[in-house]
Amino acid sequence: MPYEIGARVRLARDVQVTADGTAARGGLPGPLFLAEGLQGIVMGSATEAGGVAQDHLASFDRQVRGRQFDPFAAGLIENLRQQVVQHSAYGGGAGARTTYRVRFENGFVLDGLDEDRLAGA
Repeated sequence: MPYEIGARVRLARDVQVTADGTAARGGLPGPLFLAEGLQGIVMGSATEAGGVAQDHLASFDRQVRGRQFDPFAAGLIENLRQQVVQHSAYGGGAGARTTYRVRFENGFVLDGLDEDRLAGA
């Protein structure tokens, strides 16, 4: 169910926060989790390309994160990542998903929350 800006929501399950302050999908996960049931207000939304290609990109990022590579290997890995991104663009928006930016009661603002992680408050 899509949420309007200003809608009161709560987390439907625990959400891990990435190092850049977004809901964990493809980024580097941080040590912080927001607990199920935490309530907040929708501050914004965005439609992102998604579907299978986005899931493959998240899987690729999980497999290589936290490892140190020499510059040549890092360049190859970034090249592979860009190929995955380009193939996801080829899908023409198939499987697009809406993500939300929510300000929670504790003052924390989290961006990139999928609809399945939220419920009406």
